[in-house]
Amino acid sequence: MTAKKVFVDTSAFLAVLDASDRCHAQAASIWKELIRTGTILVISSYVLVESCAVIQRRLGMEALRLFCTNVYPGLKVFWVEPDLHAAGVDAVLAAGRRRLSLVDCVSFAVMRRSGINTAFTFDPHFAEQGFEILGNSELR
Repeated sequence: MTAKKVFVDTSAFLAVLDASDRCHAQAASIWKELIRTGTILVISSYVLVESCAVIQRRLGMEALRLFCTNVYPGLKVFWVEPDLHAAGVDAVLAAGRRRLSLVDCVSFAVMRRSGINTAFTFDPHFAEQGFEILGNSELR
């Protein structure tokens, strides 16, 4: 039997790593369960870059080091190619919404192309796109 795949968003990484985040307890519990069940954790290269930048800025170098040495090696990274980037740009421009990011639109495209229906996120945009989410976006 193939392990389940879950797409992980930057908001989930932040909530897991930041003990002061209001979603931390829920995020830590979800993370432990995903690891325990052997779920394949998928991210895009854009989420990887965004996560590293935000972790470094908000939580500091020690948190970034922890992420890079303990979290990143266990992730399956979907590297964004030019066609996927173009699809994300088209989607974000078509949506015309200031708070919907290029990273989010590329994430949706990665999930659809990979057949992934579930995201570990606290971002309501994933639910708006019809994906199942692990994490309560109403806490944000």
